[in-house]
Amino acid sequence: MNMPRHVAIILDGNGRWAKAKGMPRNYGHAQGSKNVERICEEAWRMGIKYLTVYAFSTENWNRPKDEVDALMKLLRNYMKTCLKTAAKNDMKIRVIGDITRLDEDIRSRIEELEKSTKDNGGLNFQIAINYGSRDEITRAVRRIAADCRDGRLVAEEIDEQVIDRYLDTHDIPDPDLLIRTSGEQRLSNYLLWQLAYTEFYFTDVPWPDFTKEELLKAVEQYNARDRRYGGVKEEE
Repeated sequence: MNMPRHVAIILDGNGRWAKAKGMPRNYGHAQGSKNVERICEEAWRMGIKYLTVYAFSTENWNRPKDEVDALMKLLRNYMKTCLKTAAKNDMKIRVIGDITRLDEDIRSRIEELEKSTKDNGGLNFQIAINYGSRDEITRAVRRIAADCRDGRLVAEEIDEQVIDRYLDTHDIPDPDLLIRTSGEQRLSNYLLWQLAYTEFYFTDVPWPDFTKEELLKAVEQYNARDRRYGGVKEEE
């Protein structure tokens, strides 16, 4: 089986999963967080080299304050757990998104996590926190404009490769496969530039119930696609 090098996942359905069980939404987020660890291990065993997950979007700030506060608490705890998991599994961690809006203690933990794992040789694990693709591109354009203004960049030399260097995902290959759980079929402002030639896989399974077997189903569907340039089959 041809294994995708880079898989991106939109972790959807935590709240609905919890509600269906008569539990608060925050319980679903906690269980979803635990499932991230399991899928990281399974992905690496399967031969996937890069895994990028959508943990907290720029739009998530619009959720009720108590839910946002609970997510931030969960994030703090996850940073501690992730440090141990990374050491155990030799994972290299990178956070993408605008972390300036996060509290100082969370930013410090992110910095510690990235620094302590930068030389690890296992799974390259990217976590999108306060991430929105339009925000990412806007920030990139501002930096490009500033570099043009200051003479570090010539406008006529700007091409796709130059733009890519200014994105949060610079030096990371574009995803081969995108998975979104829990039935929704939209990108929700996730990796819009990077997903230009990515295969999409949507499943009704909510994230807390997404298992190794579900990941294999997604990879099998990926293998059934024609991966010629542009993802379009040539006419017979």
